[in-house]
Amino acid sequence: MSKINIQSILPHRYPFLMIDGIVEMESGKWVKGYKNISCNEWFITESQMTMPHMLIVEAIAQLGAFVNEENSDGLGFLSSLEGVDFSGSVQPGDRLDLYYEVIRNKRGFVLGKGHASVNEKTIVSVDKLLVYMKSE
Repeated sequence: MSKINIQSILPHRYPFLMIDGIVEMESGKWVKGYKNISCNEWFITESQMTMPHMLIVEAIAQLGAFVNEENSDGLGFLSSLEGVDFSGSVQPGDRLDLYYEVIRNKRGFVLGKGHASVNEKTIVSVDKLLVYMKSE
């Protein structure tokens, strides 16, 4: 798989870009990516030493933009979530592995599911994540 330029697909930039790399994908079906968590992240503070769970959900949603990489000329808006489970945390020094899979793609609405894990232990899972893709 060739190296994907993340910033050419996503409009997000620091501090809200939640993906560092794409590992593997099958266009139109699923994608795997990751984020390396460092102590320099804006959300890591003396009182908050883990990545907030909703930012992990955002990372899964951002990953969904790469499922249809060749058709990514619009903006995606996270529309709804269902079946979200938080069962662990990620802290500086960890690699957050991300997975997103399309359930249905119809008329600009992409319904998918995903999970995030650290050391192969799922820490966040989302049963239904709906993204509205607005064409430019």
